[in-house]
Amino acid sequence: MVDLVNIEDMRRRARRRLPRMVFDYLEGGAGSERGLRRNRDALDDILFDPHRLVAVDHRDQSAQLFGKTYAMPLAIAPTGLNGVLWPDGDRALARAAAKYDIPFCLSTASTSTIEDVARATDAEKWFQLYVMNRDQARDFVQRALKAGYSTLILTTDVAVNGKRERDLRSGFKVPFKLSPKILFDTATHPLWSLAQVRHGLPQLANFASADATDVASQSALMARRMDAGFDWEAFAALRDLWPHKLIVKGVLCVEDALRLEKAGADAVVFSNHGGRQLEDVPAPISLLQDALAALQIPILMDSGIRSGADIAKAVASGAVITMSGRALLYGLAAAGEAGVCEVLDLMKAELDTTLALVGCPRADLLSPRHLATEARAAHPQK
Repeated sequence: MVDLVNIEDMRRRARRRLPRMVFDYLEGGAGSERGLRRNRDALDDILFDPHRLVAVDHRDQSAQLFGKTYAMPLAIAPTGLNGVLWPDGDRALARAAAKYDIPFCLSTASTSTIEDVARATDAEKWFQLYVMNRDQARDFVQRALKAGYSTLILTTDVAVNGKRERDLRSGFKVPFKLSPKILFDTATHPLWSLAQVRHGLPQLANFASADATDVASQSALMARRMDAGFDWEAFAALRDLWPHKLIVKGVLCVEDALRLEKAGADAVVFSNHGGRQLEDVPAPISLLQDALAALQIPILMDSGIRSGADIAKAVASGAVITMSGRALLYGLAAAGEAGVCEVLDLMKAELDTTLALVGCPRADLLSPRHLATEARAAHPQK
């Protein structure tokens, strides 16, 4: 019997294995979670405009970015505290990325160090940077450069922490502060608890390595106490510091994207942080076609990607590469690296089916002509 037909099946498996507070950390968004729903609604509301009598007997999912070819237009998005979901979660994700020939982006808030992940895989490695203070940020950049990361991603939408009501109610934080409620929660999820005891409770490894022991910074990162003064001048200094490709994540304004293009950004990620920072902002997918018309640099997108059809919609709207976080973390939480691979298999199969049925033999040929406007969907031509 097949037990993985869609991503919701994997989500249910993850929910069964994880304690409630950990699942809520993975699942939750800002405020009342309108932003989460808007991300999904915006993707669901996009319809395809299939083209017929197109030869689709051979289909190619590959995508190119910065002169490199990847097996599909997908990267594993930067996500924090993955070791809470599965022991050595960051390395499991990186190994899965290598198997599927897609980029893996390591978060500043990882539970494996920059160096450990670099040693664990030959995947294309990107490093995502949170700036809490400038000196520390320079140190992280130098560590990533020395470890062989090809691309730096600056996240710009965390000047302060979003109000995540699930985490506030559960008291979720690392390290865990035990209470009767949390003890009962973990005791009723023995598979998760035994794995954590066996491997040791995770911590924010980049701040607790031999090279960087900083308990205060770990606490600051959990509370998202960032450098709220990081501005265009600071961006210029970072651009000068990093000699390779620099992507800016968290963009929700075409005007900002244009200014970043002029300031030296090599690409931008239209993202609302998966609905986890500010809930009353647009879904990134709704902004892509305007961005495509205005920008010369590549566009990436995250926030809400759960299927191969979602990937196709984002690429048709203007994204060269999509990024997915939660969907792959469901797989990680349910079954570790094997679960991540199951999700990637599912997304790859769905994208293949979508290309065939839309009438587009290559993912990189998807364009707005493959999307139906709302008016055309409501009033089809005869």
